[in-house]
Parts: sequence; C-alpha cells; structure tokens
Amino acid sequence: MAPLPYRRTCQFRRLWYGVISLTSVVALFPLIFLAVIDYRATQHDLESEILLRTSRLVSNTRRTISYFLEERKSALDFIIHDNSFEQCADPGRLASILDRLKQTFGGFIDLGLIDPLGIQRVYVGPYGLTGKDYSVQEWYREVVTQGTYISDIFLGYRNIPHLVVAVKYASESGSYCVLRATLDTKKFNKLLSNLEMAGEGDAFIINHQGILQTPSRFHGKVFEKISLPIPKYAPKTRVYEWETPEGTELIIGYRYIKDSPFILMVTKQKSELMKPWYNTRKKLIGFLVISMVIILMVIFGGTTYMVNRIYTADQKLIMTLHQVEYSNKMASLGRLAAGVAHEINNPLAIINEKAGLIKDLLTFKKEYAQDHTLSAAIEVILSSVKRCGRITKRLLGFARHMDVSIQSIHVGEMVSEVLEFLHKEAEYRAITISLDISDDIPQIETDAGKLQQILLNIINNAFAAMEKGGNLEISAGMSGDDRVSITITDDGCGISQANLKQIFEPFFSTKTLAGGTGLGLSITYGLVQELGGSIDVKSEEGKGTAFTVTLPLAMG
Repeated sequence: MAPLPYRRTCQFRRLWYGVISLTSVVALFPLIFLAVIDYRATQHDLESEILLRTSRLVSNTRRTISYFLEERKSALDFIIHDNSFEQCADPGRLASILDRLKQTFGGFIDLGLIDPLGIQRVYVGPYGLTGKDYSVQEWYREVVTQGTYISDIFLGYRNIPHLVVAVKYASESGSYCVLRATLDTKKFNKLLSNLEMAGEGDAFIINHQGILQTPSRFHGKVFEKISLPIPKYAPKTRVYEWETPEGTELIIGYRYIKDSPFILMVTKQKSELMKPWYNTRKKLIGFLVISMVIILMVIFGGTTYMVNRIYTADQKLIMTLHQVEYSNKMASLGRLAAGVAHEINNPLAIINEKAGLIKDLLTFKKEYAQDHTLSAAIEVILSSVKRCGRITKRLLGFARHMDVSIQSIHVGEMVSEVLEFLHKEAEYRAITISLDISDDIPQIETDAGKLQQILLNIINNAFAAMEKGGNLEISAGMSGDDRVSITITDDGCGISQANLKQIFEPFFSTKTLAGGTGLGLSITYGLVQELGGSIDVKSEEGKGTAFTVTLPLAMG
C-alpha cells in the first residue's frame, strides 16, 4: 500500500537545524562583529592615549629642563652684561654674586672669569682654579665661537657629577671674556625624580653618544651607556614602541633639548600601561561569551519549543486527517449497508410470505400434511428468512449509527556615580574612601549635573590636600524635615583660620604655585546657591577639612 501524501508533512530535524543555524548567524554575527570593532577601537584608543600622554609628559618635562638650563644661562648672561670686566674681576664682588645665585637659583658650585687668552683670571668656589688655562680645551673654543656653552655631565677632578655653563661677553672694543659656572646635578636630577609616571615609568637624560647623564631606574647608572638604541634627531617630541631582547615591550618618548648636548628620554612598560585594558578585555570577552551562551540557549530553547509545537500540530493534523478519512469510509460503508439492507428486505418479505402460504396449503391437504420432509424444508426456509432479517436489521442499525533636566535622584547613587570617576586616582594614591549614607534619605528634586559638579569639585580638592594613604569620609543624612546634608571629610593638610574666611572668594587660592586658579570653591559655592542650598566648611591646619553641603528636598 502506497503511503499517504500527508504521512510526513515536514522534515522536522532539517527544519530544527536550519532555524538554529540561520538564527544563530543572524543573532551572533552582528554581536561578534560589533565586539571585534569595539575591541579594536578601544585598544587603538587606549594605545593612542598612552602615546599621547607619553608625548605630553616628554614635552612638558623638556620645557622644564630647558627652562632650568636657560634660566641659569640667562643669569650668567645678565651678570656679565650688568657688570664690567673689572667688576667681574673683583673676587669679592664675584663671590657676592655667587652667594646670591646660590640663594636664588640653587645648584651653583663656583664661578670663574676667563680672559681672551683662556686663562681663568678670577675664581670663586671650593677649588683653587685661579690661573687655570682653558685655551686648548674644546669647550672654550666652542663658547668663543658660539657665544654660549652647556657641557655634558662629567666627574672631572672634582670626582662628583657636575656640568658647566659658560657665556661669552664681547665688548665694543673687540675684546671679550667668558663667565663660567659649575652646577651640581642634584636639582637637575630632582626635576626627573619628581615625575609621577605609571607603567613602571623611567625618565632620564643621555648625551648624543647614549651615555646616561642622570640616574635611571632600569637602564643603567650615570656615565653608563644605555641598552636602548640612541634615538635619531627630531625637532619635535617623538614616541615609538620598542621591544627589548627579553621580550619586554616599551613605550619610548624622547626629545632633543635645544642648545645642549642632552636628549630627554621617558620609557614605560606597555604591559603595565595596558593592564586596565587587559581587565576591560577580560570583561568584554566575558560579556561576549555570556551573551553568546544566553543567545544560543534562547535560540536552542526557542527553536526546540517552536519545532516541537509544529511537530505536535503536524501530528494532530495527521491524526485529524486519519479521522476524517476513517469517518468518510465509515459513512460510505453505512450508506452501502443501508442500501443493501433495503434491497434484501424486499425479496425476503416476498420469500417469507410465499413460504408461509405454502405451509398453510400443505396443512390443509392430508396427502402433504403427513410429509415431514416437506414440512421440515419449509421450516428451514422460514428460519433462513428470519435469519436474513436479523442481519439486515443489524445493517440498518449500523447505518443509522454512522450519521451521528530637573529630575528625581538618590543622593547615595549620585555619590557612588561621582566616585566612579575618581576611584582610579584614589586607588593609585592609596586613598581610603568610606561611605556613611543614611537609608532614610528620600529622593530629592534637583539639578543632577550641578550636584555632580559640586561633589566632584569638593572631592578633588580633598584629594589634592591629602598625601598618599589619606582617608576620605563621605556621609549623608537628613538635616531637619525637608533638607539633606552631605559631609565630605579628609585628613589632609587643612586650611589655616586666616584663609578659611576667604576660600569661597573668586581667585583666592593657596596653591597658586602648584597651578591653582582659585575658582573651584567659588564656582562650587555658586552652584550650591543655585540649588537653593548652603555650604559650610570646618578645618584645622595639619588635621583635615570637612565640607558640608545642605540641600532642600525640592528646588523652590
């Protein structure tokens, strides 16, 4: 028997594989594509930021060093132009000038006045160098030719690292003299040692021969040749990547210092600088994997559920079709049975009638009444008619049977959000931050942007006031029935009572030498006033400062 055309209406396993494959590609390809793009973009941005910061650090440090050298060279130039040769040749006056240089600039060891013959006519300092002949030395010829001279850092017979700065003064008569100063390297080295650098950073100076002029953390001692390649001359700051023989990737920034034999170099370990990215990369990959697993689980679960429902519906359809076919067969059979029963009942009625008549006739005639064989045959006929009647009745019964901008914010969340901006700096400076936010503070209606700026300004000031390892406490609670107070306390340097009355005045700053503008707290005060609140400060010099910002629950 040939199978019915609806016996298998769908290839369910093929459908299952097809839906899973297509849905997985459509769902996962954009996710993976965007993740790869984001991965590369984020990595590129971070690497570009690292190179940019290194370049900025080198440029800023180069300016500081250039200023250091130019300042001392200008001081010598001013001295030799402000005093005649005879005045400079006065040992007492030259000694007085040296004392003032030490007090003003620091780092000066001695001064010497050299005549056109290269003889040091006057010398003031700890060494007896009066009368020393410099005429054959290269540095003397260079200062005579160029007008100024800055030496490498060297030991000399003093046996301590130092450098020489010399300037030439030419009179209108054609005569000239040279003022020579020796500088120690302590303050020079301090310019580099005070730099704050991430990534195992190292800042040092080499000369054009690659000899270290200042101490280096990782690349040798003073007067040793560095293991790094000597960078090629460039008029501007350059930053590049270089891999050591040991496989360590370095970010190297350098800048030639104009009118000097020095090259400033800054090195950082790329792996240390990229640690935040590595952590972010782990999170990104973890997020991608988790997302893919969830998507695949949903696809597998959803597809399996859908295909199972289709399979169940298909099975119900097949069953229904079978039932319809069976019902049709049974209806046809019922109609056939009814027709057959009616067609047979009519002849049977005639046979039954005629057989009864024959029986009656045989009963009245004596010659047939005693014929038992004939009587038995008639009884058999009548019995068979009854039997057929019962059959047709059942057929009829069978046939009859077949027929049936101002927004609502939470103070604790705002504080946490602000601290997210600053947690890296706090972590770098080992600052401990503790929070005490009361649970009964309701949400307040205020300008979220202004409140965020207020908190950022105060916390930044607290960071600036603390050394490494400081403590910052932030507490918040209700102040009366309709006001919220936020207190930020640090254990930094504190503010003197004389300055405490002026801290909210514009342009007042105790950190002008460190780059302060005096506008931070003034702006903060104005923002608090705009929010309808108030700000108070308590401080004790040497112990710390506490700022308290009080705000209404709703702006008026």
